[in-house]
Amino acid sequence: MRYGKIQAARFLRRPNRFVAEVELEGRTEAVHVKNTGRCRELLVPGARVYLTPGENPARKTAWDLIAVEKGPLLINMDAQAPNRVFGEWAAAGHFVPGLTLLRPETTWGRSRFDFYWEAGPERRGFVEVKGVTLEQDGVAAFPDAPTERGVRHLEELSAARREGYECAVCFVIQMKGPTRFRPNEATHPAFGAALRAAAEAGVDVLAYDCRVTPDQLWLDAPVPIDLGG
Repeated sequence: MRYGKIQAARFLRRPNRFVAEVELEGRTEAVHVKNTGRCRELLVPGARVYLTPGENPARKTAWDLIAVEKGPLLINMDAQAPNRVFGEWAAAGHFVPGLTLLRPETTWGRSRFDFYWEAGPERRGFVEVKGVTLEQDGVAAFPDAPTERGVRHLEELSAARREGYECAVCFVIQMKGPTRFRPNEATHPAFGAALRAAAEAGVDVLAYDCRVTPDQLWLDAPVPIDLGG
């Protein structure tokens, strides 16, 4: 995926989860943060961030904050980007051979999964996509805050697998370089337990890193998974 105009700025503070203040061309500017997660290890005072113009002219903030530098890493933190890059990647034939249908936002049970897919006359399944921005010592982890919704998605994927659907959860690591992925047990033990239970139920657990530039993001290579436990 590609963004339009990109502007570098310096992060100052985050008054709430939707808004950040940055230094942009010598002035303080309020910008929209396209990620409601904590991101405390990313949005630190002085960090170099990247902005793109917002698409809603009626909104008070003219810019969206989409990426941040963390040491040598450039991390995309746009929460809408993982679904877009996964959709592009899957539609290009990298997910399931012979894909005939890829439909976003499909409800099954108590959950709305990110994608429903079909391939040929008999294969069908669901995919839930999770964006990953948390990294420490070369290890990418999810979630960065407790997510009961994420646990429910895993439970519903397991249920759908038992009903005969092919199911997967794909962790899109919004950076290049992590050597492995694991569930963040310290933040949400229940998510780690649910992920292991889903894997045991036959849900495919996938993790891919991304190549990132200030104005582009695309799915790149599989990352080894450590389910812990």
